[in-house]
Amino acid sequence: MLTSTVCVALSAAGLAIALLTAYRKRYLAAVRTAAFALLPVGLYMTGLVTLGSKVGKAVGSWASDLVFKPSVWAGFGVLAVSVVLYAGSRFAAGRRKEKGRGRGAAAVAPASAAPALPKSKRAQATSDLSDFSDVEEILKRRGI
Repeated sequence: MLTSTVCVALSAAGLAIALLTAYRKRYLAAVRTAAFALLPVGLYMTGLVTLGSKVGKAVGSWASDLVFKPSVWAGFGVLAVSVVLYAGSRFAAGRRKEKGRGRGAAAVAPASAAPALPKSKRAQATSDLSDFSDVEEILKRRGI
């Protein structure tokens, strides 16, 4: 009962402000204010206000259990162990992939860091990357 009264009062006050804003010929701001003013009544009519109070009570109950029940602390410990095990397995899998490449390719020569291009293309690629004279010229012209 009190909740509905508060929601209706908030909406009425917001709509009054929207009317005053519209009276000042600020229609866009008035429409935005009216949209926000209708939220409390809409939330009450859909039952979301009471849902919010139930969620608040549930969070409060959980918080009091967190403080006073050792089983909740043990649960956090189990969650922490779970996270550490998962992160450790991800780390170990990454290291295993790096080492696994060396095992299968024992008879093959190690691959170089450069891509396998023909020598002429490889030389052309390095010369293209090292030739920045045109870029340097543009920068000098612009004073950079």
